[in-house]
Amino acid sequence: MNYAVKKIQTGMNNPILRSISEEIQEISQELVEFCNKLLMLMYQNKGVGLAAPQVGENIRVIATSQRDKKKTKDKLLWTTVMINPKILDRSKETILWEEACISLPNCTGMVKRHRAITVEFLDLKGKKQNKKYKEFNAVVIQHEIDHLDGILFMDKVVKPKPGKK
Repeated sequence: MNYAVKKIQTGMNNPILRSISEEIQEISQELVEFCNKLLMLMYQNKGVGLAAPQVGENIRVIATSQRDKKKTKDKLLWTTVMINPKILDRSKETILWEEACISLPNCTGMVKRHRAITVEFLDLKGKKQNKKYKEFNAVVIQHEIDHLDGILFMDKVVKPKPGKK
């Protein structure tokens, strides 16, 4: 398969962003290179997550950064690429979080998400991982997995905020 990072896809009605992404069948060197580019683009765009559809590939891959929020400091702990991520468990408890998206510039809004999730995914070596995430990190992963299902955060906004001019 030939994976290529294209320009950042934008817009509420973009057909690529609105499509359901296909599962990865094989982890090739090409896929690993694509994933590394996805991480790089996430940083270049000052994002905390980026999904493959956002760069024009409808495959089930997301890149995220996990952070430790301590009072006023936001410390990067590590980054994770998830191949074929699936949420196995969701907390009953939810939180309201202000979200934004590289694909929807100048849009923000409050979205209700599960406070904690357990995610199963393949890492870049093809090893199955099962990890629990909470609060900010859970929100980011839920947002990115939504991209794989053609869902944008604005579809779930409880309270929109006016766009920046």
